[in-house]
Amino acid sequence: MSILTVENLSHGFGDKAVFENVSFRLLKGEHIGLVGANGEGKSTFMNIITGKLMPDEGKIEWAKNVRAGYLDQHTVLEKGMTVRDVLKGAFSWLFEMEAQMNDICDKMGEASPEELETMMDELGTIQDMLTMHDFYVIDAKVDEIARALGLEDIGLDRDVTELSGGQRTKILLGKLLLEKPDILLLDEPTNYLDAEHIAWLKRYLQEYENAFVLISHDIPFLNSVVNLIYHMDNQELNRYVGDYDKFQEVYEVKKAQKEAAYNRQQQEISELKDFVARNKARVATRNMAMSRQKKLDKMDVIELAREKPKPEFNFRTARTPGRFVVTAKDLVIGYGEPLSSPLNFAVERGEKIAMTGANGIGKTTLLKSILGLIPSLSGKVQLGDYLEIGYFEQEMPKDNPNTCIQEIWDEFPAYTQYEVRSALAKCGLTTKHIESLVRVLSGGEQAKVRLCKLINRETNLLILDEPTNHLDVDAKDELKRALREYKGTILMVCHEPEFYEGLVTDVWDCSLWTTKK
Repeated sequence: MSILTVENLSHGFGDKAVFENVSFRLLKGEHIGLVGANGEGKSTFMNIITGKLMPDEGKIEWAKNVRAGYLDQHTVLEKGMTVRDVLKGAFSWLFEMEAQMNDICDKMGEASPEELETMMDELGTIQDMLTMHDFYVIDAKVDEIARALGLEDIGLDRDVTELSGGQRTKILLGKLLLEKPDILLLDEPTNYLDAEHIAWLKRYLQEYENAFVLISHDIPFLNSVVNLIYHMDNQELNRYVGDYDKFQEVYEVKKAQKEAAYNRQQQEISELKDFVARNKARVATRNMAMSRQKKLDKMDVIELAREKPKPEFNFRTARTPGRFVVTAKDLVIGYGEPLSSPLNFAVERGEKIAMTGANGIGKTTLLKSILGLIPSLSGKVQLGDYLEIGYFEQEMPKDNPNTCIQEIWDEFPAYTQYEVRSALAKCGLTTKHIESLVRVLSGGEQAKVRLCKLINRETNLLILDEPTNHLDVDAKDELKRALREYKGTILMVCHEPEFYEGLVTDVWDCSLWTTKK
């Protein structure tokens, strides 16, 4: 039985069509990977099927009494809410029932015998529902999920707005799993998650009995949990049986077959047009020419999908710095309380280092302390001579008012408009992306705008905080190539071993020095 049916769905923003006349069906127990390049509309599709966005055309039909849970990469958590508050929010409907029950109890003293009987029946029904859904052990369930995702280490009474991106993602994921929906809708759930919790989520999804739809650019993760792929490309949505590797195999064969058919048809069209041009004026051959013209007019012309612009990331290298790029002596980092034991290290020119470890242990704090954006609690950091630093921040302001063009122009005021557009196009952005506001772009497109700033400035030290988050497969591959060829020094936080392996000269396990055990 179909849990979700989508028919003839079309949607666009302004004059930019995101998808046109697409259909989709989700059956019980299906584990679906929704894939496609940045900006193809994957998150938009999720927002439409969850009712957050109204489509231009089409029909979305959910089966009756189905509860869908959505992990949205853009969810905002409000100041004043604690970790425990957010997790307990999974049971808000049960708390509403409890309030209803208390309200009934308050009114019982003034009720007539007939009203009292009705109230007792209602109370019994609510009591049964609360018991059936484990209302009286909510705290134990919250603690159980908090342990599984490492949220106890963060502190369940901490304000959620004080936490890192990865910690907030884990909290939202924990809330979603506590809700136990009939269908999970997951948009980039591994972004910001560390290796330990990605492994935990992988096991959870492998054993998950209900259906889920997963958007992810983490191919090993995708391969391990899905059995169907829906590919969003050129305003179409196509279904493939199997994992991502199987989809790639079938997709390449289909693409080659279509290209061969297109070439054969173009050859036939050329020959028909040539015949018509040569024979339409001659009385003896006019009828044959008209017959071929009719064939041309009726022909269903094959159109090849437009080629996506491939990103090109080539980092510019500044002058050679001194031998020691960053040196730390008895450095203790943190906000008020220490996140690290005293650190002593030296990063030499040309080294490329990946920093790994769980969320919240201080990786981003260390990068910001090195840059002087956060004061250290004790000890000191010394930067080498002649440094030109490029910094890729994990999170950016959500309310950026700029267009992409203005964003690059602010950074490089001497550029002409042609140079700005060329720089953005080289990062894999189309004309429509380039003319859009930064805030309406997908996470991956926004990352490409930020990378555009980085590659067009001469640097000899790159400090990168989770640079692969949101990037599609092509962009990730190109970024890895560019970083491998970069002549400068790299200090990078990354949770994807398949990205940093073969690129870095050393891996620092930050869990060895953190105070957050």
